[in-house]
Amino acid sequence: MAKSSTQYVCTECGWNGAKWFGRCPQCGEWGTIEEFHEARPNAYNSASGSGRTKTQAAVGNVSAATPITQVDSEHITRIRTGFEEFDRVLGGGIIPGSVVLVAGEPGIGKSTLLLESAGSISKEHQGNVLYISGEESQSQIRMRASRVNAVSDELLLASTTDLATVLALIEQEHPRLVIVDSAQTISSQDIDGIPGGSTQVREVASALIDMAKTHDIPILLVGHVTKDGSIAGPRTLEHLVDVVCQFEGDPQTALRMLRAVKNRFGPTDEVGCFDMSGEGIEEVTDPAGLFLSSDDLPVEGTCVTFTLDGHRSLPIEIQALVTNSVLPTPRRAVNGIDSNRLAMLVAVLYRHGHIPVLANDLYVSTIAGGVAKEPACDLAIAAALASAAVNTTIPRDTCAIGEISLTGQVRPAPRLEHRLREAARLGFTKAVIPKPRRTASQHGNAAIHIPHMELIEVDSLRQALQALDIRQ
Repeated sequence: MAKSSTQYVCTECGWNGAKWFGRCPQCGEWGTIEEFHEARPNAYNSASGSGRTKTQAAVGNVSAATPITQVDSEHITRIRTGFEEFDRVLGGGIIPGSVVLVAGEPGIGKSTLLLESAGSISKEHQGNVLYISGEESQSQIRMRASRVNAVSDELLLASTTDLATVLALIEQEHPRLVIVDSAQTISSQDIDGIPGGSTQVREVASALIDMAKTHDIPILLVGHVTKDGSIAGPRTLEHLVDVVCQFEGDPQTALRMLRAVKNRFGPTDEVGCFDMSGEGIEEVTDPAGLFLSSDDLPVEGTCVTFTLDGHRSLPIEIQALVTNSVLPTPRRAVNGIDSNRLAMLVAVLYRHGHIPVLANDLYVSTIAGGVAKEPACDLAIAAALASAAVNTTIPRDTCAIGEISLTGQVRPAPRLEHRLREAARLGFTKAVIPKPRRTASQHGNAAIHIPHMELIEVDSLRQALQALDIRQ
């Protein structure tokens, strides 16, 4: 008989203990503690029959340790998904034997992305791709595959929620790739607990990971998220898998972003851009035009900056509207920027830029769901507000990059040269940037030179407004 130990696990943060609580002692959430039974098989049963001790049996079953210099470092061939953006986030493709968790909100496009990848892999590589769904029937998956052009004879479909059936299908077909949609819908009949609970998710993840490592078959798992955006189930799920990808996007827009939260085989600061349409998901290799308006004529209240998202530098157009307020408390409405940051910039703009906007209604937004929340976007936000307040236009070929302090000083932005080179590639000919800070360790900090671009270095917000020809 196997010995069973009982623990209590929080489904939100992964806390575990020997006693049940109504409120989690670690994260403070109510009603998230669930009972978890972990089976512990008797160790070394074969040793008792042979007369050997447990230590001797263990030593006999474990392979000898190998010096690191003698370990074969042969090149591993990655599996291409058919999306360059997806491959870059994964570090160049899917590693055989790895387990990748793709999480995101409902309806964001996780299943569509993986189904298109499965169709592309089955068409371009030798071997079958097994797509297992616990949420949809085979006919439903077939209809979606026809819509996104992912139909292939080597794409195998299965609809089941039983873990034993899933493992049997993998052993029987031995596919090139397995996709399980989703991890929270698969359950084991040998373990107590509801599907998606802490006990079931641990058992399903452990069994699939063991199958992937034993048969050298990569497995892509779809993961649900909770109401606060974190991955559902115990936090150990994220620790067990090799790669954790977050599929993000505003359901009201077509833009989708794929980020690697954890990656044992590549960087975690890469981001992939996709466009969601009725025909499926298309990758956006150059997303620069998504966050800029198509109007070539300058309009007051607009300014362009460049923000960093992983290794990418993306242009973000800031639009501001300043109107006379008829309310006792002026209205502040933002979209894509931090409201607290706006309050600080309005005060600095009034105190050090001498632009009277405190008593006005202010509306600040970005284009196409872009996010301008890093400090390097401060200068562009302030310039857009000042431009709207004094009805002065900023040329379309001019951008502004820099952080603004409470003293009105314009501070440097990280990887400024990388941002400026992307600006020059997109046709910008003038940039207002912070003056470099020279320290002893930088040996003079050589100035940045970008071909065909005029760089105006400023120390303060007032100088930046003068360089943009914005005067009250």
